[in-house]
Amino acid sequence: MKNSVVIVGLGYVGLPLAIAAANSGSNVIGIDLNHEKVANINSGISPVEDITDNTILDLVERGLLNAQSDFLQVEKAEVVLICVPTPLTSEYKPDLSYLESAATSISAHLSKGTLIILESTVAPGTTRDFLVPLIQKNSRIDMTELDIVFSPERIDPLNQKWNLKNTPKIVSGLTLKSRQRAIEFYSKFIDNLIECETLEVAETAKLLENSFRLINISFINEVSIFCEKLGIDVNAVISSASTKPYGFMPFYPSIGIGGHCIPVDPLYLASKAHEIGAPAKMINLANQVNQEMPGYFVGRGEEKLGGLKNKRVIVVGVSYKPNVADVRETPVESLIIGLKQKGAQVSWHDDLVKEWNGEKSATLSSDFDLAIIATPHDYLDLTKLGNVPILNTRGSI
Repeated sequence: MKNSVVIVGLGYVGLPLAIAAANSGSNVIGIDLNHEKVANINSGISPVEDITDNTILDLVERGLLNAQSDFLQVEKAEVVLICVPTPLTSEYKPDLSYLESAATSISAHLSKGTLIILESTVAPGTTRDFLVPLIQKNSRIDMTELDIVFSPERIDPLNQKWNLKNTPKIVSGLTLKSRQRAIEFYSKFIDNLIECETLEVAETAKLLENSFRLINISFINEVSIFCEKLGIDVNAVISSASTKPYGFMPFYPSIGIGGHCIPVDPLYLASKAHEIGAPAKMINLANQVNQEMPGYFVGRGEEKLGGLKNKRVIVVGVSYKPNVADVRETPVESLIIGLKQKGAQVSWHDDLVKEWNGEKSATLSSDFDLAIIATPHDYLDLTKLGNVPILNTRGSI
């Protein structure tokens, strides 16, 4: 009897989804190829900052959540959700290898009537023209006996206001029946569901959301450089502009954009635009500005010290976002590379990340010539730096 939910990929998207589905009464099997992560989850150890160990342990002990590394349980699944990464290649092109692997693996075990939901971000046309043929090729089940859905994730780790339950979720289906089945499934644990007419509308909407953010964050970073040249506090400028009750949304400067969404998703849109001969000038320019920000702060460091050769520099915070340990697409990596190319002796401090690129987090102390604040975690005690000069990438002048 089919009665379980299978979620492929137990990261920042899949694990919260698994917990929500389990708490709604579903028997959830989580599949991840990272054996250490699987063992930790089954032991009640959370790999995600805003999910407590007790939350996972309670569901595991009640038999509502189990993590595995094989796909055999797909045969008994009523619903299968794909939540795997869709990153970029080294040439900054869409990388669908994780999706291809996951879809191929589940296809071999599908049974009639399974609802398959893709939550990974993809370019428009991918669900219809890539996922469906892939499943058709590798499954023994007729596609008319499967229901295919695209419903992109909207997860913002550590957001205290918007979570999986209260964030509106868009849902599209290959057929009206598949969309209606997905609505029925998600309505058990999500408050507001938005139906899209086609798969392509939903796919493009997800790309638009994060392209909007990339463009505006890159723009405010340019404004920040402008303000620094004039000796103006950019954060005071943003605060003043934010008093307008309409037509303005505040964005804030940084060393650049990281994570699995904002620096990646817009390039899926740009790649598709190039494929069909449509312009994507705003996205390409915004991406260029974002890529240049680490180098800008290397230059600021040079100015501050009169050169970086043999200077001891500590970079504070290496994850892409405050208070998380996720280093995917972090712009801090480019910052450190740029500093080293200028001859600096670079250390980094981040007690959330702890180990990264074969190095360990250094201790904050006064034994440096410069500290660059890249990612300001709440736990940081900058008084430990003593009189070390500080360069704040968040808009200081």
